[in-house]
Amino acid sequence: MNEFDAMVSSRRGFLGLAGGSAALLALGSAPARAERVKTAAKIVILGAGAAGTALANRLVHRLDGADITVLDARKQHLYQPGFTLIAAGLKPEGYSISATKDWLPQGVSLIEEAAAEIDPEARTVTTSGGSVLSYDFLIVATGLKLDYDAIPGMSLDLVGSNGLGSVYAGPDYAAKTWAAMDKFTSEGGVGVFSRPATEMKCAGAPLKYTFLTDDYAVRKGTRGKVEIKYFAHNKAFFSVPIVSEKVRMLFGERNIQTAMDHVLIALDPGKRIATFQTPEGTREEGYDFINVIPPMRAPDVVRASGLSWADKWTDQGWIEVDKGTLRHARFPEVFGLGDICGVPKGKTAASVKWMVPVVEDHLVAQIEGKEGTQIYNGYTSCPLITRIGKAMLVEFDYNDNLTPSFPGVIAPLEELWISWLMKEIALKPTYNAMLRGKA
Repeated sequence: MNEFDAMVSSRRGFLGLAGGSAALLALGSAPARAERVKTAAKIVILGAGAAGTALANRLVHRLDGADITVLDARKQHLYQPGFTLIAAGLKPEGYSISATKDWLPQGVSLIEEAAAEIDPEARTVTTSGGSVLSYDFLIVATGLKLDYDAIPGMSLDLVGSNGLGSVYAGPDYAAKTWAAMDKFTSEGGVGVFSRPATEMKCAGAPLKYTFLTDDYAVRKGTRGKVEIKYFAHNKAFFSVPIVSEKVRMLFGERNIQTAMDHVLIALDPGKRIATFQTPEGTREEGYDFINVIPPMRAPDVVRASGLSWADKWTDQGWIEVDKGTLRHARFPEVFGLGDICGVPKGKTAASVKWMVPVVEDHLVAQIEGKEGTQIYNGYTSCPLITRIGKAMLVEFDYNDNLTPSFPGVIAPLEELWISWLMKEIALKPTYNAMLRGKA
Protein backbone atom coordinates (compact mmCIF):
# COMPACT_ATOMS: atom_id res chain seq x y z
CA MET A 1 0.00 0.00 0.00
CA ASN A 2 1.46 3.38 -1.02
CA GLU A 3 1.38 6.48 1.17
CA PHE A 4 -1.69 7.93 -0.56
CA ASP A 5 -3.67 4.69 -0.25
CA ALA A 6 -2.71 4.44 3.41
CA MET A 7 -3.91 7.99 4.03
CA VAL A 8 -7.21 7.33 2.26
CA SER A 9 -7.64 4.08 4.16
CA SER A 10 -6.98 5.74 7.50
CA ARG A 11 -9.35 8.57 6.64
CA ARG A 12 -12.10 6.10 5.76
CA GLY A 13 -11.42 4.26 8.97
CA PHE A 14 -11.76 7.41 10.97
CA LEU A 15 -14.99 8.33 9.24
CA GLY A 16 -16.37 5.11 10.70
CA LEU A 17 -14.79 5.94 14.05
CA ALA A 18 -16.25 9.44 13.93
CA GLY A 19 -19.71 8.08 13.25
CA GLY A 20 -19.29 5.53 15.99
CA SER A 21 -17.98 8.17 18.38
CA ALA A 22 -21.00 10.30 17.68
CA ALA A 23 -23.26 7.36 18.40
CA LEU A 24 -21.42 6.57 21.62
CA LEU A 25 -21.56 10.18 22.71
CA ALA A 26 -25.23 10.24 21.85
CA LEU A 27 -25.99 7.18 23.92
CA GLY A 28 -23.52 7.70 26.72
CA SER A 29 -25.71 9.90 28.86
CA ALA A 30 -29.16 9.02 27.59
CA PRO A 31 -31.97 9.50 30.09
CA ALA A 32 -32.32 6.49 32.35
CA ARG A 33 -35.50 4.59 31.60
CA ALA A 34 -36.34 4.36 35.27
CA GLU A 35 -39.90 4.55 36.51
CA ARG A 36 -41.37 7.85 35.46
CA VAL A 37 -42.19 10.39 38.13
CA LYS A 38 -45.87 11.28 38.35
CA THR A 39 -46.48 15.01 38.69
CA ALA A 40 -48.87 17.75 37.64
CA ALA A 41 -46.13 20.38 37.73
CA LYS A 42 -46.31 23.26 35.28
CA ILE A 43 -42.89 23.70 33.65
CA VAL A 44 -42.16 26.62 31.33
CA ILE A 45 -39.01 26.58 29.22
CA LEU A 46 -37.96 29.91 27.72
CA GLY A 47 -36.13 29.16 24.49
CA ALA A 48 -36.14 26.31 21.96
CA GLY A 49 -32.45 26.43 21.17
CA ALA A 50 -30.07 23.60 21.97
CA ALA A 51 -30.56 23.85 25.74
CA GLY A 52 -34.32 24.25 25.91
CA THR A 53 -35.04 21.61 23.29
CA ALA A 54 -32.70 19.04 24.81
CA LEU A 55 -34.22 19.47 28.27
CA ALA A 56 -37.79 19.30 26.94
CA ASN A 57 -37.02 15.97 25.28
CA ARG A 58 -35.49 14.55 28.45
CA LEU A 59 -38.26 15.77 30.76
CA VAL A 60 -41.03 14.29 28.65
CA HIS A 61 -39.46 10.87 29.27
CA ARG A 62 -38.84 11.44 32.98
CA LEU A 63 -42.14 12.98 34.03
CA ASP A 64 -45.62 11.51 33.81
CA GLY A 65 -48.38 14.13 33.73
CA ALA A 66 -46.24 17.27 33.71
CA ASP A 67 -47.49 20.31 31.80
CA ILE A 68 -44.41 21.29 29.76
CA THR A 69 -44.52 24.45 27.65
CA VAL A 70 -41.72 25.81 25.45
CA LEU A 71 -41.88 29.49 24.53
CA ASP A 72 -39.94 30.68 21.47
CA ALA A 73 -40.94 32.92 18.56
CA ARG A 74 -38.27 31.55 16.23
CA LYS A 75 -39.61 29.15 13.64
CA GLN A 76 -36.09 28.10 12.63
CA HIS A 77 -33.67 26.14 14.77
CA LEU A 78 -30.11 27.17 13.96
CA TYR A 79 -27.14 24.83 14.31
CA GLN A 80 -24.74 27.54 15.40
CA PRO A 81 -21.52 25.46 15.39
CA GLY A 82 -21.98 25.32 11.61
CA PHE A 83 -21.74 29.08 11.10
CA THR A 84 -17.93 29.06 10.89
CA LEU A 85 -18.01 26.29 8.28
CA ILE A 86 -20.53 28.27 6.21
CA ALA A 87 -18.39 31.41 6.53
CA ALA A 88 -15.42 29.40 5.27
CA GLY A 89 -17.26 28.26 2.15
CA LEU A 90 -17.25 24.65 3.37
CA LYS A 91 -20.99 24.24 3.94
CA PRO A 92 -24.07 25.80 2.29
CA GLU A 93 -26.29 28.25 4.16
CA GLY A 94 -28.98 25.62 4.67
CA TYR A 95 -26.58 23.37 6.58
CA SER A 96 -27.47 25.12 9.85
CA ILE A 97 -31.22 25.50 9.34
CA SER A 98 -34.06 23.25 10.47
CA ALA A 99 -37.57 23.77 11.87
CA THR A 100 -37.92 24.45 15.60
CA LYS A 101 -41.07 22.34 15.90
CA ASP A 102 -39.47 19.30 14.32
CA TRP A 103 -37.19 18.75 17.32
CA LEU A 104 -39.86 18.94 20.03
CA PRO A 105 -41.57 15.75 21.23
CA GLN A 106 -45.22 14.93 21.67
CA GLY A 107 -46.34 15.93 25.12
CA VAL A 108 -44.66 19.34 24.92
CA SER A 109 -46.57 22.48 23.94
CA LEU A 110 -44.80 25.03 21.75
CA ILE A 111 -45.98 28.63 21.88
CA GLU A 112 -44.45 30.52 18.95
CA GLU A 113 -44.17 33.82 20.79
CA ALA A 114 -41.40 35.57 22.68
CA ALA A 115 -41.36 36.21 26.40
CA ALA A 116 -42.30 39.86 27.04
CA GLU A 117 -42.11 39.82 30.84
CA ILE A 118 -40.87 37.47 33.55
CA ASP A 119 -42.17 37.91 37.10
CA PRO A 120 -40.30 35.47 39.36
CA GLU A 121 -42.17 36.68 42.44
CA ALA A 122 -45.57 35.86 40.93
CA ARG A 123 -44.15 32.89 39.02
CA THR A 124 -45.56 34.08 35.72
CA VAL A 125 -44.35 34.75 32.19
CA THR A 126 -46.21 37.12 29.88
CA THR A 127 -45.88 36.37 26.17
CA SER A 128 -45.50 38.89 23.36
CA GLY A 129 -49.11 38.11 22.44
CA GLY A 130 -50.33 39.07 25.91
CA SER A 131 -50.95 35.61 27.37
CA VAL A 132 -49.93 35.04 30.99
CA LEU A 133 -48.39 31.66 31.81
CA SER A 134 -48.07 30.53 35.41
CA TYR A 135 -45.39 28.03 36.33
CA ASP A 136 -44.14 25.81 39.13
CA PHE A 137 -40.72 25.63 37.52
CA LEU A 138 -39.09 27.99 35.05
CA ILE A 139 -36.13 27.11 32.83
CA VAL A 140 -34.41 30.17 31.37
CA ALA A 141 -32.71 29.02 28.17
CA THR A 142 -33.15 32.14 26.07
CA GLY A 143 -29.63 32.29 24.70
CA LEU A 144 -28.07 35.71 24.42
CA LYS A 145 -28.42 38.95 22.50
CA LEU A 146 -25.90 40.05 19.87
CA ASP A 147 -25.67 43.75 20.66
CA TYR A 148 -24.72 45.22 17.29
CA ASP A 149 -26.24 48.57 18.31
CA ALA A 150 -23.35 48.96 20.77
CA ILE A 151 -21.01 49.53 17.81
CA PRO A 152 -21.86 52.88 16.14
CA GLY A 153 -21.67 52.58 12.38
CA MET A 154 -22.29 48.84 12.31
CA SER A 155 -25.31 47.58 10.39
CA LEU A 156 -26.18 44.03 9.48
CA ASP A 157 -27.57 45.37 6.22
CA LEU A 158 -23.97 46.01 5.14
CA VAL A 159 -22.62 42.51 5.80
CA GLY A 160 -21.14 41.14 2.60
CA SER A 161 -20.33 44.56 1.16
CA ASN A 162 -17.32 46.86 1.57
CA GLY A 163 -15.30 44.06 3.14
CA LEU A 164 -17.67 43.72 6.11
CA GLY A 165 -18.33 40.29 7.62
CA SER A 166 -20.03 38.99 10.74
CA VAL A 167 -20.00 35.23 11.28
CA TYR A 168 -22.18 35.16 14.41
CA ALA A 169 -25.22 36.91 12.97
CA GLY A 170 -26.79 33.84 11.34
CA PRO A 171 -26.32 31.39 8.47
CA ASP A 172 -27.32 33.95 5.84
CA TYR A 173 -24.81 36.46 7.19
CA ALA A 174 -22.19 33.74 7.47
CA ALA A 175 -22.66 33.03 3.76
CA LYS A 176 -22.30 36.74 2.97
CA THR A 177 -19.19 36.86 5.16
CA TRP A 178 -17.69 34.02 3.13
CA ALA A 179 -18.24 36.00 -0.09
CA ALA A 180 -16.44 39.01 1.42
CA MET A 181 -13.59 36.90 2.84
CA ASP A 182 -13.17 35.01 -0.44
CA LYS A 183 -12.86 38.29 -2.33
CA PHE A 184 -10.41 39.70 0.22
CA THR A 185 -8.10 36.68 0.14
CA SER A 186 -8.06 36.87 -3.67
CA GLU A 187 -7.39 40.61 -3.94
CA GLY A 188 -5.27 41.22 -0.81
CA GLY A 189 -5.17 44.06 1.70
CA VAL A 190 -5.58 44.30 5.47
CA GLY A 191 -7.84 41.91 7.40
CA VAL A 192 -8.93 42.89 10.92
CA PHE A 193 -10.19 40.42 13.52
CA SER A 194 -11.18 40.89 17.17
CA ARG A 195 -13.61 39.85 19.91
CA PRO A 196 -15.76 41.84 22.34
CA ALA A 197 -14.89 42.56 25.97
CA THR A 198 -18.10 40.93 27.19
CA GLU A 199 -18.56 37.23 27.88
CA MET A 200 -19.39 35.50 24.60
CA LYS A 201 -20.53 32.25 23.07
CA CYS A 202 -17.82 30.05 21.56
CA ALA A 203 -14.88 32.28 22.38
CA GLY A 204 -12.71 30.26 20.00
CA ALA A 205 -14.68 31.33 16.92
CA PRO A 206 -12.84 34.67 16.45
CA LEU A 207 -9.57 32.75 16.44
CA LYS A 208 -10.88 30.04 14.10
CA TYR A 209 -11.93 32.55 11.50
CA THR A 210 -8.61 34.37 11.69
CA PHE A 211 -6.78 31.10 11.07
CA LEU A 212 -9.13 30.12 8.23
CA THR A 213 -8.65 33.46 6.48
CA ASP A 214 -4.89 33.06 6.71
CA ASP A 215 -5.13 29.53 5.31
CA TYR A 216 -7.25 30.60 2.35
CA ALA A 217 -4.72 33.26 1.41
CA VAL A 218 -1.90 30.69 1.66
CA ARG A 219 -3.82 28.25 -0.55
CA LYS A 220 -4.53 30.92 -3.13
CA GLY A 221 -0.89 32.04 -3.20
CA THR A 222 -1.87 35.56 -2.13
CA ARG A 223 -0.56 35.51 1.44
CA GLY A 224 2.26 37.87 0.49
CA LYS A 225 -0.21 40.65 -0.29
CA VAL A 226 -2.45 40.02 2.72
CA GLU A 227 -1.94 41.48 6.19
CA ILE A 228 -3.87 39.77 8.97
CA LYS A 229 -4.27 41.54 12.31
CA TYR A 230 -5.85 40.14 15.47
CA PHE A 231 -6.83 42.52 18.28
CA ALA A 232 -7.27 40.80 21.66
CA HIS A 233 -9.71 42.40 24.10
CA ASN A 234 -7.38 41.87 27.08
CA LYS A 235 -3.88 40.48 27.64
CA ALA A 236 -4.69 36.95 26.44
CA PHE A 237 -5.96 35.27 23.30
CA PHE A 238 -7.97 32.65 25.20
CA SER A 239 -9.19 32.28 28.78
CA VAL A 240 -7.20 29.07 29.36
CA PRO A 241 -3.54 30.16 29.72
CA ILE A 242 -1.95 27.13 28.06
CA VAL A 243 -4.29 27.47 25.06
CA SER A 244 -3.62 31.21 24.86
CA GLU A 245 0.10 30.52 24.69
CA LYS A 246 -0.39 27.96 21.92
CA VAL A 247 -2.41 30.47 19.91
CA ARG A 248 0.31 33.09 20.44
CA MET A 249 2.88 30.69 19.02
CA LEU A 250 0.72 29.82 16.00
CA PHE A 251 0.01 33.49 15.27
CA GLY A 252 3.74 34.16 15.35
CA GLU A 253 4.53 31.26 13.02
CA ARG A 254 1.91 32.43 10.52
CA ASN A 255 2.83 36.10 10.61
CA ILE A 256 -0.50 37.17 12.06
CA GLN A 257 0.02 40.57 13.67
CA THR A 258 -1.42 41.04 17.14
CA ALA A 259 -2.28 43.79 19.61
CA MET A 260 -3.56 43.39 23.15
CA ASP A 261 -6.16 45.35 25.14
CA HIS A 262 -8.02 46.53 22.03
CA VAL A 263 -11.85 46.60 21.99
CA LEU A 264 -13.84 47.56 18.89
CA ILE A 265 -16.08 50.54 19.71
CA ALA A 266 -17.03 52.06 16.34
CA LEU A 267 -17.00 51.47 12.61
CA ASP A 268 -16.94 53.65 9.51
CA PRO A 269 -18.00 51.20 6.78
CA GLY A 270 -17.69 53.77 3.99
CA LYS A 271 -14.09 54.64 4.80
CA ARG A 272 -13.37 51.13 6.06
CA ILE A 273 -12.01 52.32 9.40
CA ALA A 274 -12.41 50.49 12.71
CA THR A 275 -11.98 52.37 16.00
CA PHE A 276 -10.62 50.53 19.03
CA GLN A 277 -10.51 51.52 22.67
CA THR A 278 -7.06 50.92 24.17
CA PRO A 279 -5.41 51.76 27.53
CA GLU A 280 -3.76 54.70 25.76
CA GLY A 281 -6.98 56.00 24.21
CA THR A 282 -8.70 55.33 20.90
CA ARG A 283 -6.95 53.94 17.84
CA GLU A 284 -8.16 53.86 14.25
CA GLU A 285 -7.32 50.95 12.01
CA GLY A 286 -8.02 50.79 8.29
CA TYR A 287 -9.15 47.52 6.78
CA ASP A 288 -10.10 45.83 3.53
CA PHE A 289 -11.91 43.05 5.37
CA ILE A 290 -13.22 42.90 8.95
CA ASN A 291 -15.10 40.23 10.91
CA VAL A 292 -17.27 42.13 13.40
CA ILE A 293 -18.21 40.32 16.61
CA PRO A 294 -20.46 42.50 18.78
CA PRO A 295 -20.80 42.64 22.56
CA MET A 296 -23.04 39.88 23.88
CA ARG A 297 -25.58 40.36 26.64
CA ALA A 298 -28.68 38.80 28.15
CA PRO A 299 -31.91 39.54 26.26
CA ASP A 300 -33.70 42.64 27.52
CA VAL A 301 -36.60 40.65 28.98
CA VAL A 302 -34.18 38.72 31.19
CA ARG A 303 -32.28 41.83 32.27
CA ALA A 304 -35.56 43.43 33.34
CA SER A 305 -36.75 40.37 35.27
CA GLY A 306 -34.69 40.66 38.44
CA LEU A 307 -33.02 37.30 37.76
CA SER A 308 -29.61 38.76 36.85
CA TRP A 309 -26.58 39.05 39.08
CA ALA A 310 -26.52 42.33 41.01
CA ASP A 311 -22.77 42.40 41.58
CA LYS A 312 -21.31 40.56 38.56
CA TRP A 313 -21.57 41.15 34.83
CA THR A 314 -23.84 44.12 35.58
CA ASP A 315 -23.43 45.43 32.03
CA GLN A 316 -24.38 42.03 30.59
CA GLY A 317 -27.21 40.65 32.75
CA TRP A 318 -26.42 36.93 32.99
CA ILE A 319 -28.74 35.21 35.46
CA GLU A 320 -27.66 34.42 39.01
CA VAL A 321 -27.32 30.66 39.21
CA ASP A 322 -25.22 28.36 41.32
CA LYS A 323 -22.35 27.29 39.06
CA GLY A 324 -22.67 23.64 40.08
CA THR A 325 -26.43 23.03 40.15
CA LEU A 326 -27.50 25.83 37.76
CA ARG A 327 -30.36 26.60 40.14
CA HIS A 328 -31.15 30.28 40.69
CA ALA A 329 -29.68 31.65 43.92
CA ARG A 330 -32.83 33.50 45.02
CA PHE A 331 -35.64 31.63 43.27
CA PRO A 332 -35.19 27.86 43.80
CA GLU A 333 -37.86 26.98 41.25
CA VAL A 334 -35.86 28.74 38.48
CA PHE A 335 -32.97 27.15 36.61
CA GLY A 336 -30.65 28.51 33.94
CA LEU A 337 -29.38 26.63 30.91
CA GLY A 338 -26.85 27.51 28.25
CA ASP A 339 -25.51 30.91 27.27
CA ILE A 340 -27.73 32.88 29.65
CA CYS A 341 -26.11 31.42 32.78
CA GLY A 342 -23.92 33.68 34.89
CA VAL A 343 -21.13 31.15 35.39
CA PRO A 344 -17.38 31.45 34.71
CA LYS A 345 -17.40 29.13 31.66
CA GLY A 346 -19.87 27.27 29.52
CA LYS A 347 -21.15 29.29 26.57
CA THR A 348 -20.85 26.50 23.99
CA ALA A 349 -23.16 23.80 22.63
CA ALA A 350 -20.82 21.20 24.13
CA SER A 351 -21.39 22.78 27.55
CA VAL A 352 -25.14 22.39 27.08
CA LYS A 353 -24.67 18.64 26.67
CA TRP A 354 -23.33 18.48 30.24
CA MET A 355 -25.60 21.16 31.71
CA VAL A 356 -28.91 19.59 30.70
CA PRO A 357 -28.62 16.37 32.76
CA VAL A 358 -27.70 18.47 35.81
CA VAL A 359 -30.83 20.61 35.56
CA GLU A 360 -32.94 17.53 34.84
CA ASP A 361 -31.54 15.81 37.93
CA HIS A 362 -32.18 18.70 40.32
CA LEU A 363 -35.59 19.59 38.91
CA VAL A 364 -36.91 16.01 39.08
CA ALA A 365 -35.42 15.53 42.55
CA GLN A 366 -37.17 18.69 43.74
CA ILE A 367 -40.49 17.39 42.40
CA GLU A 368 -39.92 14.20 44.39
CA GLY A 369 -38.95 16.10 47.52
CA LYS A 370 -35.35 14.94 47.29
CA GLU A 371 -31.95 16.51 46.71
CA GLY A 372 -30.27 16.32 43.33
CA THR A 373 -26.72 14.98 43.13
CA GLN A 374 -25.29 15.95 39.74
CA ILE A 375 -22.88 18.88 39.45
CA TYR A 376 -21.80 20.82 36.37
CA ASN A 377 -18.02 21.30 36.50
CA GLY A 378 -17.81 24.01 33.85
CA TYR A 379 -17.05 21.64 30.97
CA THR A 380 -16.52 23.66 27.81
CA SER A 381 -15.28 22.41 24.45
CA CYS A 382 -13.90 24.23 21.45
CA PRO A 383 -12.81 22.46 18.26
CA LEU A 384 -10.31 25.22 17.47
CA ILE A 385 -9.79 25.15 13.71
CA THR A 386 -6.28 26.26 12.75
CA ARG A 387 -6.46 25.56 9.01
CA ILE A 388 -8.69 23.61 6.65
CA GLY A 389 -8.21 19.99 7.64
CA LYS A 390 -6.58 20.70 11.01
CA ALA A 391 -7.94 21.61 14.44
CA MET A 392 -7.20 21.36 18.14
CA LEU A 393 -9.93 19.76 20.26
CA VAL A 394 -9.69 21.97 23.35
CA GLU A 395 -11.78 20.87 26.35
CA PHE A 396 -11.57 22.43 29.81
CA ASP A 397 -13.43 23.08 33.06
CA TYR A 398 -14.02 25.92 35.53
CA ASN A 399 -10.45 25.62 36.83
CA ASP A 400 -8.89 25.79 33.33
CA ASN A 401 -7.89 22.14 33.59
CA LEU A 402 -7.74 20.41 30.21
CA THR A 403 -10.33 17.61 30.23
CA PRO A 404 -9.81 15.56 27.05
CA SER A 405 -12.60 13.16 26.09
CA PHE A 406 -10.22 10.96 24.10
CA PRO A 407 -6.98 10.81 26.11
CA GLY A 408 -4.25 8.99 24.26
CA VAL A 409 -6.14 9.41 20.98
CA ILE A 410 -6.60 13.16 20.52
CA ALA A 411 -3.95 15.43 22.03
CA PRO A 412 -5.77 18.67 22.95
CA LEU A 413 -3.00 21.09 21.89
CA GLU A 414 -1.97 19.35 18.68
CA GLU A 415 -3.23 20.39 15.25
CA LEU A 416 -4.82 17.16 14.02
CA TRP A 417 -6.98 16.14 11.07
CA ILE A 418 -8.84 13.82 13.49
CA SER A 419 -9.92 16.87 15.51
CA TRP A 420 -10.97 18.54 12.27
CA LEU A 421 -13.15 15.57 11.33
CA MET A 422 -14.71 15.60 14.79
CA LYS A 423 -15.80 19.17 14.04
CA GLU A 424 -16.77 18.62 10.41
CA ILE A 425 -18.41 15.20 10.62
CA ALA A 426 -19.08 13.90 14.15
CA LEU A 427 -20.24 17.06 15.90
CA LYS A 428 -23.54 17.63 14.12
CA PRO A 429 -24.91 14.07 14.62
CA THR A 430 -23.95 14.34 18.29
CA TYR A 431 -25.64 17.74 18.53
CA ASN A 432 -28.79 16.34 16.92
CA ALA A 433 -28.79 13.43 19.35
CA MET A 434 -28.50 15.94 22.19
CA LEU A 435 -31.55 17.81 20.89
CA ARG A 436 -33.49 14.54 21.00
CA GLY A 437 -32.47 14.07 24.63
CA LYS A 438 -30.11 11.18 23.89
CA ALA A 439 -26.78 12.86 24.66
